[in-house]
Amino acid sequence: VCVCVCPGVNALGEMQTSAAILRIALLICLDGATAAGVGREMISCKTGFSEDVYAVLISRTVAAGQSFLQVEFDDCASNQDIRYRSSDPDFKVGNNGTLYATHSLHVPTNQVKFIVTARNVKTQEKWETVVKLHVKAPGSSIHGGNKDETKDVLIDSPQQSEDTLFPWRQRQTSSGLRRQKRDWVIPPINVPENSRGPFPIQLVRIRSDKDKEIQIRYSITGPGADQPPMEIFGIDQVAGKMHVKRPLDREDIASFHLRAHAVDMNGNKVENPIDLYINVIDMNDNRPEFVNHRFNGSVAEGSKPGTYVMTVTANDADDPTTENGMVRYRILSQLPMSPSPNMFTINSENGDIVTVAAGLDREKVPRYTITIQATDMDGNQHHGLSNTATAMIIVNDVNDNPPEFTAATYYGEVQENKREVIVANLTVTDRDQPHTSNWNALYRIVSGDPAHHFVVKTDPITNDGMVIVEKPVDYEINRAFVLTVLVMNQSPLATGIQSSLQSTATVAISVTDVNEAPFFIPNPKLIRQEEEMPVGTLLTTFAAQDPDRFMHQAIRYSELSDPANWLNINATTGQITTTAIMDRESSYVKNNIYEATFLAADNGNPLASGTGTIQIHLIDVNDNAPELIPKETQICEKPNPNAINITAGDADKEPNTDPFVFELTYRPLSVRQNWTITRLNGDSAQLSLRIGFLIAGVYDIPIIITDSGNPPLSSTTVIKVKVCPCDEHGDCTAIGAIAAAGLGTGAIIAILLCIIILLILVLLFVIWMKRRDKERQTKQLLIDPEDDVRDNILKYDEEGGGEEDQDYDLSQLQQPDALDPVLAKNPGIRRVDERPIGAESQYPMRPTIPHPGDIGDFINEGLRAADNDPTAPPYDSLLVFDYEGSGSTAGSVSSLNSSSSGDHDYDYLNDWGPRFKKLADMYGGGDDD
Repeated sequence: VCVCVCPGVNALGEMQTSAAILRIALLICLDGATAAGVGREMISCKTGFSEDVYAVLISRTVAAGQSFLQVEFDDCASNQDIRYRSSDPDFKVGNNGTLYATHSLHVPTNQVKFIVTARNVKTQEKWETVVKLHVKAPGSSIHGGNKDETKDVLIDSPQQSEDTLFPWRQRQTSSGLRRQKRDWVIPPINVPENSRGPFPIQLVRIRSDKDKEIQIRYSITGPGADQPPMEIFGIDQVAGKMHVKRPLDREDIASFHLRAHAVDMNGNKVENPIDLYINVIDMNDNRPEFVNHRFNGSVAEGSKPGTYVMTVTANDADDPTTENGMVRYRILSQLPMSPSPNMFTINSENGDIVTVAAGLDREKVPRYTITIQATDMDGNQHHGLSNTATAMIIVNDVNDNPPEFTAATYYGEVQENKREVIVANLTVTDRDQPHTSNWNALYRIVSGDPAHHFVVKTDPITNDGMVIVEKPVDYEINRAFVLTVLVMNQSPLATGIQSSLQSTATVAISVTDVNEAPFFIPNPKLIRQEEEMPVGTLLTTFAAQDPDRFMHQAIRYSELSDPANWLNINATTGQITTTAIMDRESSYVKNNIYEATFLAADNGNPLASGTGTIQIHLIDVNDNAPELIPKETQICEKPNPNAINITAGDADKEPNTDPFVFELTYRPLSVRQNWTITRLNGDSAQLSLRIGFLIAGVYDIPIIITDSGNPPLSSTTVIKVKVCPCDEHGDCTAIGAIAAAGLGTGAIIAILLCIIILLILVLLFVIWMKRRDKERQTKQLLIDPEDDVRDNILKYDEEGGGEEDQDYDLSQLQQPDALDPVLAKNPGIRRVDERPIGAESQYPMRPTIPHPGDIGDFINEGLRAADNDPTAPPYDSLLVFDYEGSGSTAGSVSSLNSSSSGDHDYDYLNDWGPRFKKLADMYGGGDDD
């Protein structure tokens, strides 16, 4: 159906124009009818707006309350629950669908676009349509209701015609600029996704009414044409046929906005561009996808029907406003099917799972596995796509099972005086989930233990009750206990669950008698006694008691600790007597109390013993005379107002101590003549010189001090006073202090002289030691003939075959005293194995004085020269090891001949001493060989 409202006829010119417009409109309508199909059957009622897009031509200035159009909506139920809403606050929609302005406004743009929504207030379903308000060009006017004026309203049709005319231009007439036609708004082009072709598929034909006058070229721009994604849509430049080149995917791009252009052969614009909206029609090509493959939920056991458990969710990528994206849920299976195969149900629309039957019991079925199916096409099992997921439902434990004892009576045994020992184990059963507050047991003793000797604690692993002795029991008081114990859970029982009769049990405990140690009463025992009591004084009787009243046992006493060895205890009666005089001032007495510990042991099996402590509070007696503190002091030889302050002390305590009486003795007489004493307070006095000057020195001054005891005790203490010369500050000088110590000037000088002489002797000894070391260094090497090892025959190594095998020039063993200075070498590098060059005397005199050089240095020098000389001969060559002068009185040894005839007598070697003993053993004593 194509609807076009044309201008009215009020003049001849306008009549001709109207006739032309009517013919073109009829052409578009006929084309639309051809494209839509003439013989289409009438469809059934479908909820929604009649149009996807509404277009209205308005003026730029709008009055308040001015209406523009009426949108048509049908919910197939007389629209009683439908309410409309506009996305633009400047416009509202009445309940009948009339669109009007909320206030006077001036439209700044050429087009206003907004959305009108229809909502069902009961089901909350909503539908939307697009409203486009096109502003009329200047010079034209809109007057609704007049026959001679134009009412410019175009309603876009969802049916797309094959030919779409470009909007006509405004034409110039003799009567001025007159409006010829308003801009067309092309309805959206719907293209199904996933089309199989063949491509390209024609969508629409664009044509200008001037194509008969001039040649026109058509083109399209926008995303999908000349913008990414490219090459989706194309157009025949000559015929204006627009087509799609490949399949579309709504889930990728749901709509396209293109613009169509018409230009002449020179590229000049012939028509204004028009907007083309292409909607991709959704196809059911996506299955619902669950957000999780496995859902986890929980529900308490015993829950009533209708209790919420969990929610499963599946998403479909297809259009949610169509059946392709409408997902519905259902339960396929439930495992286990106990106690009913349908324990749960699911909301088909939102996926909420709730209980539908009673009887959830964790102790029987701890969890359920449910298979959920999600199907699109509004749940159509024949045409929709499906997917499945698993829901794991955990049945949470509630405290619906009270703990129960496995026995009615338990038995235990405990020895008296034991504590923190387990007497009995109480076993219980609880069918609730282990190690939870519904399973953990708490035990309470209801009766049978008024003194609270026992407590029942829970084993955290087994949940058993452990009866433990908290307070020791006494066989002599209680020989048996009968306890009543109640067990319960940490959490209270669920509503409607009653405690079991088996939640109470009896515990019978027998007490075993053991040999208990004797004990002293009181312990410790305090007695008061004066010090200085005679030996053998009876202090007290410290007897112990045996708690074993049913055993007749004897107790014996002994000392365990007596630090001062002052006491003795009778082994049978426990009487304590003194063995020495007790002194309160002893170091063993602390705060006037002396402590001793005694042991009481019975004769039971096994033996048992106990200890007791006796504390003796010693009462002070006046047995210590006062003494002066300190006993040495000093004073200047000239008296000053300070004098000397002295203090007295007494080991006794009040009233046997201060105040003290200080006085000087009458012997010697010089004491009272030179000194005077004055008491300052109860325990101190002041000693000062009576005369104007006293020679420096040390003076012994006896002072009599008397305490205030009854009877009083006195003592004479000699204080040593050093009288010395003082400086201006009243302090003794160093010389004065020495003089005061009893040394005169002569003694001091003698001490200084002794120190000086001692220092001189030490200095002389050091000088003598240095000179002695120097003489040792310069002294020639003299070896005692008895210690000379050069006469001994030593075998060092084999050095060749001897004179018969090698012809050596023995003159190399000689070295001249002096060489030519030109041929002489530096002593540090001279070779001592080179043949001497130069004349020498036939029989030079052998020096009588040994070579002044050290033998060790000489050998090391020759060794160093041989090691550093590259022309050195082999190690078996003839070397000069020492220089013994230019001649020898012994002559040459080359004339000596060796003989092996054995006719020589070598016994004379025995007479040459111990140095030739080796030779004598080798060659002498022929008869013995």
